Amino acid sequence: MAVEYEARRVGEDHTMPDGHHDPAADVTAASGPDGNRWFGLLRTPLGGCAAALLLLVLLLALFAPLLWSGRADAIDTGRILEGASGRHWMGTDNLGRDVFFRVLVATRLSVALALLATALGVVTGLVLGVAPTLLGRSAGRLVTATVNVAVAFPGLLLALFFAVVFGLGAKGAVLAIGFAMAPGFARLTQTLVASVSERDYVHAARVAGVGKVRVLARHVLPNISDPLIVNATISAGGALLAFSGLSFLGLGVQPPSYDWGRLLGEGLGGIYTHPAAALAPGVAVVIAGLAFNLTGEAVAKTVGIPTAHRSRPLRTDGSPAAHQAAAGTPDIHAPDIEPVLSVEDLRVTFPGPRGPVTAVRGIGFHVGQGEAVGMVGESGSGKSLTALAVSRLVEHPGVVDADRLEFLGTSLLAGPENGAATRRLLGTSLAMVFQDPTASFNPTMRVGRQLAEVAQQHLRTGRREALSRAVERLREVRMPAAERRAAQYPHEFSGGMRQRAMIALGLMGRPKLIIADEPTTALDVTVQRQVLSLLDKVRAGDDVALLLISHDINVVAQTCDRVLVMYAGRIVEELPSDRLLTSARHPYTRALIATVPHMETDLDRPLAVIPGRPITPDRVPHGCAFAARCAFAQDRCRTDDPHLEVSATGHRVACWYPHTDGTALDDERSAASTGEEGERP
Repeated sequence: MAVEYEARRVGEDHTMPDGHHDPAADVTAASGPDGNRWFGLLRTPLGGCAAALLLLVLLLALFAPLLWSGRADAIDTGRILEGASGRHWMGTDNLGRDVFFRVLVATRLSVALALLATALGVVTGLVLGVAPTLLGRSAGRLVTATVNVAVAFPGLLLALFFAVVFGLGAKGAVLAIGFAMAPGFARLTQTLVASVSERDYVHAARVAGVGKVRVLARHVLPNISDPLIVNATISAGGALLAFSGLSFLGLGVQPPSYDWGRLLGEGLGGIYTHPAAALAPGVAVVIAGLAFNLTGEAVAKTVGIPTAHRSRPLRTDGSPAAHQAAAGTPDIHAPDIEPVLSVEDLRVTFPGPRGPVTAVRGIGFHVGQGEAVGMVGESGSGKSLTALAVSRLVEHPGVVDADRLEFLGTSLLAGPENGAATRRLLGTSLAMVFQDPTASFNPTMRVGRQLAEVAQQHLRTGRREALSRAVERLREVRMPAAERRAAQYPHEFSGGMRQRAMIALGLMGRPKLIIADEPTTALDVTVQRQVLSLLDKVRAGDDVALLLISHDINVVAQTCDRVLVMYAGRIVEELPSDRLLTSARHPYTRALIATVPHMETDLDRPLAVIPGRPITPDRVPHGCAFAARCAFAQDRCRTDDPHLEVSATGHRVACWYPHTDGTALDDERSAASTGEEGERP
């Protein structure tokens, strides 16, 4: 993506908070700035040719009418329809005017009208492309359907249709070509906006309460500008050709004005006796079109536009999952701890081809003030979706429902009339630390500016005060040279630094709850320890609650007070973290623990896995969802779904035949090792 990269120098200070040098930051700095890429483009054969041709066309458009209008319009009845000669290089027309100079002078009108039509098409397409994001569901669908119908028609056919509608002349041709270009550009914009809108930094902006228009202007459009610019540049060549075609047919520029299309039409009648009069404007159209197209190709190579834009939507296909609510399950959180987050019977549903698919199936839990709660499970178990639902980041067509979903005593299921107040509450009191810090920051904005946006939006602080607060928060998360780092872009940070900046982003408000979704993914063990230590210090220092989502059993056991184990969209076990590795009772929890390597793991044997594969939300079986993979399942497990019941103080388990406390994990490790296929947590 096109980013105004700040100049950097190799060898700047990349000292970590613990005093060690950060090699990842050195690699980032040594990669060099990207500001000279346009100069590098000029040194390539493609870039050089494109720049030379485009410069020639633009110079002619600017100066040709000033220099040669008199010679182009001079009528000489004694030299009508003469062939090429030393005096008239391309001959003369039916009034004796010099064809060569008329072609040069026509450059301005031809290029100007083509660029005007391109601008109209780009603006119209951009408006249609972002309309589904800004408008309501019904209006957005109508716009999308209209664009889809228009895209199905060939562009030339649309241009001819609009030319008839708007009438003859340059104005009608500009409108015709511009509106004919708009549907294709709108389709591209819709695709790009839909892709970028699912990025974590856009979700973070929405959590911060940023409005739709501002999210679109500051976080979405700057990050799709490169492909739009490339396509607009290439489209200018197509618009030039289309405009010349309309003028050639008599639908475009009308006498006494003339462009290349009119000159081509006038010279075509004598092409066999006077070919130069027809060939000259045709060659001009080819050269100018080639200049725009080569420029677009060169820009595409420079900015590195990918060949395909892929999003990763959640699967919604399948049959409806059987829902059995866990509402009414006794609460096991400590009675003397004030709840920050209260969830009862939470359900997240998506439409599927054979009916609704329930990905989160009636879970309930609480997070107390200053408490750290961990959430573990295999991929697809519903952990991240639960966090998104709590943060109100599940968008249409997803539906979030619950018997109770309260944050700091405020219902998050309130109607639209309380939307602004809820966004403000979430923006200031709930912090999200997303899994991928690279995708969590807008690459076109400086880190300090992104942090300051939260303070400006919710705390109503001024620009200078917000930036000062951002620098202070970076210092609090032990960011070296915080003031200088605030002025840098996310790509200039190492992975650990980006994750610390994400935590600082969450601290810009006054958070009472931090939801950390895989905050240590893709980080080395040293940086993982620093990030977890930082989260623990923030929690202890400000009495902030923490909901930590992780695949790492050991991390959760060492960091959290309680652990929630999820499988197939349900909580199957909840217990204190100090009892996780010794007193887990659900077979799934014990299987997860058994797959974690330890110092006594036999290196000559294959790593343990859980037999079978996790179920998908569209194919939830009757009975216990884990029964097909459980070595201890019996007939009742395959017919009746167990509820989450209290089995001991601070311990809940959803299993018909739970293990007794103190049972060794040898059986689970043996069963996990013999599985033919499976998935590691």
